[in-house]
Amino acid sequence: MTTTPESWEPLRPALSVRQILMLERVLAGEPEVVAGAGRLDRPVRWVHVAEAADVGVMLSGGEMVLTTGVLLAGDPDKQAEYVRSLHKAEAAAVVLGLGRAFPAAPDAMRRVAERCGLPLVVLHRPFPFAQLTEEVQSRLVRRRFAAVSLSEAVRTELTALITSGAPLQRLLDEVARHSACPVVLTNLAHRVLATAGERPAVDDVLRDWERIARQAGGSEGDGWIRAELGGRGERWGRIVLCGYRGDTATGRLLADRAAEAIVLHRMLDNSSGSWEEQSAQSLLTDLISGVVPARQLLPRARAAGLPVNRRTFVPLVVRDREPGRLDRVMRLLGLPGIAAELADGATAVLLSLARDQDAEALTAHFAARLRATSQTVVAAADPRVAWDDVPAGLREAQHVADAVADSSAVLDLPAVVRLKDVHLRGLIRLLRDDPQVQSFAERELDGLLCGRDGEAGALLAVLRTYLATGRNKSRTAQLHHVSRPALYRRLDAIQVRLGVDLDDFEQAASVHIALLAHDAQQG
Repeated sequence: MTTTPESWEPLRPALSVRQILMLERVLAGEPEVVAGAGRLDRPVRWVHVAEAADVGVMLSGGEMVLTTGVLLAGDPDKQAEYVRSLHKAEAAAVVLGLGRAFPAAPDAMRRVAERCGLPLVVLHRPFPFAQLTEEVQSRLVRRRFAAVSLSEAVRTELTALITSGAPLQRLLDEVARHSACPVVLTNLAHRVLATAGERPAVDDVLRDWERIARQAGGSEGDGWIRAELGGRGERWGRIVLCGYRGDTATGRLLADRAAEAIVLHRMLDNSSGSWEEQSAQSLLTDLISGVVPARQLLPRARAAGLPVNRRTFVPLVVRDREPGRLDRVMRLLGLPGIAAELADGATAVLLSLARDQDAEALTAHFAARLRATSQTVVAAADPRVAWDDVPAGLREAQHVADAVADSSAVLDLPAVVRLKDVHLRGLIRLLRDDPQVQSFAERELDGLLCGRDGEAGALLAVLRTYLATGRNKSRTAQLHHVSRPALYRRLDAIQVRLGVDLDDFEQAASVHIALLAHDAQQG
């Protein structure tokens, strides 16, 4: 059995009462629904022909019972009890053939069926029940076989994706394609780790995810199908088909196949970081890039466990030799937020604070704890109270972190570096890719960049320190572990190579700008 995204619809191994009544053989019997018309979408698991008055004890639920009622004629109490027993046995419907025992639907059966919500259908023209039973049973068997075939097809496709090294998202996209509904991967605390499906439908599910997930957690009503994820006796998550429109049994098969594939994928996954970390990284990367509007990312942020209602958001970018400790420090200080490593080795952090908390003081405390044990740069943007302003804040923090990346060992940085602290260096960072700025840097530093011999490299390092310290010769000599006379000789060599006078403010400023641009381009 093959399926395509364009033609596939959720498979229903069971037929509904309504679908059976629309079969050509049944229509020939002129069916009339006289009770329970609102329950015609009940699934029919089997069709059973029975004349026994106590047929209810023989049923296991989901059957459509066909009868002529010959043993019920003339006894309203038996007729009422007959319907009640079918209801207790969770029969799908009862079909009464008129003629032999009843010329019309008996009032006792109709009243009880309506009260119980059990569809009662009468056939005004008789026809062989055996023919209907044979047709319905064959249809049900074919549908069940098709459901199993679909399950195996999904298993084969997911296994092929795993062996080809496909990412987790590709697996979930495939599950969403087959289930035709949003698919959500969560941990045991209902925190969303990944999603798949049509974006508007996924956003509708995530908009109030925690309440919906907990409310639907105990049953599989309304198409919520779950499968647990784990191994070796330990559960660590679940996959949820949200609003699956097909038969529950088929939904369980799909969810089980998906769970098997996800567990296998996790076992073979060589990527660094937990799925929680990968989820945070995906969210923060999308926020910084601006490709997806912030408003569309709000449901994902809320479902990922980030408080978003009436909060103050603090965008940070941290450069730390031990990025893994950021989460530990956040938990230690009780700061709600998410953190994720960026492509350039820095770590983006988004703190979510209550409106009555002092964002500046808490950010400073966070930075102080990080800097207490290692040389850490904490770049921050001003706090944001509107979610739509968060992407710009994260980009600003990233710009600040980039601007001080090459100078943190030299400059005396504050605990929290902000845009006002990077001055000219920040501007040069923004303009580093401009061809005219690149040409200017090459022209000004040509004497040290041309050839890049060992002496030129050493002189370039001395020049960088000399300018970064405000042309402080004593500090420069100290940092390079040389005597003052040795430093003077090196500075003379630099001036000869560049053809400048570093004691002249304008010429020194020009060389400093060129060096900042060169370092920004190299970084």
